[in-house]
Amino acid sequence: MHPIRKKRLTIVLFLLVGLGIAVGLATYALRQNISLFYDPSQIAAGDAPQDVRIRAGGMVEENSVKRDPESLRVRFRVTDFESSVVMEYTGILPDLFAEGQGVVATGRMGPDGVFVADEVLAKHDENYMPPEVKDSLEKAAARAEKNTAQSIPEY
Repeated sequence: MHPIRKKRLTIVLFLLVGLGIAVGLATYALRQNISLFYDPSQIAAGDAPQDVRIRAGGMVEENSVKRDPESLRVRFRVTDFESSVVMEYTGILPDLFAEGQGVVATGRMGPDGVFVADEVLAKHDENYMPPEVKDSLEKAAARAEKNTAQSIPEY
């Protein structure tokens, strides 16, 4: 092989190996930061992994918010009107956090089945609902409607 061609081939091979390493490192870094969304029905069914950072959301159940008077810890239930999950958060909740409102929380599932949130986000106006929560509620309503239609006997 001609020396110039050999030199070019070597350079191209080094560039390809370097590019492969860069893509591999970027993929590894992004995989560490991904947080998938789970609705309360998926969490209740055991689909959500434990000790992995995930997002969960739904509507805050009425009369479920319990505040610890000695600290900033708050426990509340989030539902998709089919199942519900207990969430615990330590910190100052958003001003728009309220019972009957949509929330999305980022955190981890604990071994006791309680979702321990690192961050809680509440909707920012009366008309907005987080897309994940909206899709989750629509799916739960469709499943409930399907179950109701199946349970009605035909004549």
